[in-house]
Amino acid sequence: MAKKMKLKTHKGAAKRFKKTASGKIMRGAAFKRHILTGKTTKSKRHKRGLKEVPDGDARKIELMLPYK
Repeated sequence: MAKKMKLKTHKGAAKRFKKTASGKIMRGAAFKRHILTGKTTKSKRHKRGLKEVPDGDARKIELMLPYK
């Protein structure tokens, strides 16, 4: 019997997304890398931590991360 091919993890997606124990996909917030002096403290505070990826995008990301 022929062996099935293994799927490759998309390394760019693996570095950017994490999967929780419940199966949700989390991402970091955008616009928090540089030029932070022009942004309000409130906006910077809300960009801390991880955000949940919307369902429409989560399906595509799950295909890129087959073993996570």
